[in-house]
Amino acid sequence: MEQLAEQVKMVFVYGLPAFLLLIAVEYYSYFRERRENTAPSEPKRGVSSRDTAANISTYLIRLVVSPLEKFIELPIIVIAAAFAPLALPADQWWTWALALFLADATYYVKHRMGHRIRLFWAEHSVHHSSQYFNLSTSLRLPWLVPGSFLKSVVSIPMALIGIPVWMIFLCQAIVLVYQFPIHTERVGRLPRPIEFIFNTPSHHRVHHGSNNPYLDKNYGGILIIFDRMFGSYAEELEPVRYGLTKNIDTNNPIKVNYHEFVLMLRDVWHAETWRGRIGYLLRPPGWQETKTDTAQPELVHTAS
Repeated sequence: MEQLAEQVKMVFVYGLPAFLLLIAVEYYSYFRERRENTAPSEPKRGVSSRDTAANISTYLIRLVVSPLEKFIELPIIVIAAAFAPLALPADQWWTWALALFLADATYYVKHRMGHRIRLFWAEHSVHHSSQYFNLSTSLRLPWLVPGSFLKSVVSIPMALIGIPVWMIFLCQAIVLVYQFPIHTERVGRLPRPIEFIFNTPSHHRVHHGSNNPYLDKNYGGILIIFDRMFGSYAEELEPVRYGLTKNIDTNNPIKVNYHEFVLMLRDVWHAETWRGRIGYLLRPPGWQETKTDTAQPELVHTAS
């Protein structure tokens, strides 16, 4: 398991120089645009040196601690694989195609859970907390937020049908790497067939929007067809306001990573009922305990 975790980590370590090079190219394009006084008029579009530094810092910390996360996730999938009635051949193209398709499907499910369950949003909100949208935003990824590893149970069916464990994690890494180039405003709409099937920069700009009708839309990884099938698709029609509905306005990577998790714990601590405590963990972000939840049940008087 240690070797597998290290191999998956290396995918992102070896990709880091390419990521940084492309980020630098994009950053320079915005710098030149501003120098020529042709930058977009919206103040929160483009790039920010402090925001970019926070994104890269968050990613570097994640690289250091990611093996610990994998040690928590791996046993869940390995144990499930032990119950698989057969092992699919890793040297067949259709096994790879199936594994990548299912990895993308499970990404959609986990991504949607990350937006609709507060416990998981405490982790995923880290990625959405930037008020900018550029290639460095793709590196703004959470690390060691308790509860995040629970989402790995969504991948258990892949192991049970016989897909090798190493292939599951490799295909998941491929889906994550695909996310990097679609975090940009420098690419407009692509040809219609591509926009209809695949997740694109336009679709993902919508996903990062904190304004309606963009909230909680376009969860897709590589494919956008799952959003079209399950009613979570939205097209880019109006300007996108990036960030959270209540922005955190900090570039400290520690605060960026744990801000929402701390708020969630505070809400759980101050809840007055167990229904409220569970609600703050498992209900969607923004859910609040109401007077009905805290009302005491009326005494029932019976005749003696």
